[in-house]
Amino acid sequence: MNTRLQVEHPVTECITGLDLVEQMIRVAAGEKLAFTQDELPRRGWAIECRINAEDPLRGFLPSTGRLVRFEPPEQTLRAAEPMPEGGEGPRGAAFGGVRVDTGVYEGGEIPMYYDSMICKLIVHGRDRDEAIARMREALNAFVIRGISSNIAFQAALLAHPDFVAGRFNTGFIAEHYPKGFTLAAVQRERPELLLSLAAATNLRLLERAAGISGQLAGHEFKPGSDFVIVETDEVGQRTSTPVRVRNGDSLYVVELGDRTHTLRIDNQLRDIAVRGTFDGAPFHAQVERLGLPFRVTHGGAQITVRVLSPRAAELQALMPFKAPPDLSRFLLSPMPGLLVDVAVKPGQAVRAGEKLAVIEAMKMENILVASQDGTVKEIKAAKGESLVVDQVIMEFEQGATA
Repeated sequence: MNTRLQVEHPVTECITGLDLVEQMIRVAAGEKLAFTQDELPRRGWAIECRINAEDPLRGFLPSTGRLVRFEPPEQTLRAAEPMPEGGEGPRGAAFGGVRVDTGVYEGGEIPMYYDSMICKLIVHGRDRDEAIARMREALNAFVIRGISSNIAFQAALLAHPDFVAGRFNTGFIAEHYPKGFTLAAVQRERPELLLSLAAATNLRLLERAAGISGQLAGHEFKPGSDFVIVETDEVGQRTSTPVRVRNGDSLYVVELGDRTHTLRIDNQLRDIAVRGTFDGAPFHAQVERLGLPFRVTHGGAQITVRVLSPRAAELQALMPFKAPPDLSRFLLSPMPGLLVDVAVKPGQAVRAGEKLAVIEAMKMENILVASQDGTVKEIKAAKGESLVVDQVIMEFEQGATA
């Protein structure tokens, strides 16, 4: 018997209606349990996601730093409160809900010295399908900025057909993401929603600009309705999608190809998490402007696009693609942490698989090894130094990478 209070105790609390912390305190005080095993109800289905400060795109390595934004989804359940009874029917109203257990706050620091879990997101539904749907919406509405988190990965996991069907085991990640989790590997479940959100948000910004006072009479700014959504991948491949969007009485009407969609957004422009309806169905997603591009996230899928006028899109297509710099000659720190060991010296030849350095973070030691043969040219970081993400640890001779 494991007598500790488990991280997953809210799951038991949701389906039984018990407060396990209260029961442990009562037992510790000498009281007897006021119920028997046969008297424990089991109602509905609960799921818990551990929201960790880690980067799924870097092999789930720890991520530390300041929580610039920390906006959990709306809570309808809380610890030590009774479960809602719900209404009639298989999808009765007010059954279960969303609960967040955490001790962090916006503006707080996530240090390198402790476990990577920063909060627990728990949902309770009538059955497994309802719990999965509720968890997916809660993850879509959960905003964390300043550090990396595993929210996008968990949203993608819960949308995976094998998970939904119950076909999963501890080898799920290795089986479905053999080269590691990437955003490109996430199937865009509703690509038209992502594109429509980008187009409608762009029009909202233009409409706000059109309302600025003091414009010269006869020369007022008037936003158009025809745009081109441009997405460029990491190798410069460009995808253009013509779109027409107009504001029609609290609904944005978006024409994508031969399909027309209606979109209602219930949030202010300053909000990252947005909610509303798309073709009448409710949704939660995240939209933010990064300079000129918009980044839209939903269900673990993410796009970064520019919404341009047709003429601007023509001119943008003529611009040369700026490839990212070649960093293969450098060993970069894949995460923030303490450099506890540098195992090589300048001028030393190393073989593929040989240990180069060790970084400690969040109670784990991570060994960095050479990916191929090479020769060390210069050590850029000293043992005992605190590193940030992508800080250069060492450089190799030209033509020899690690």
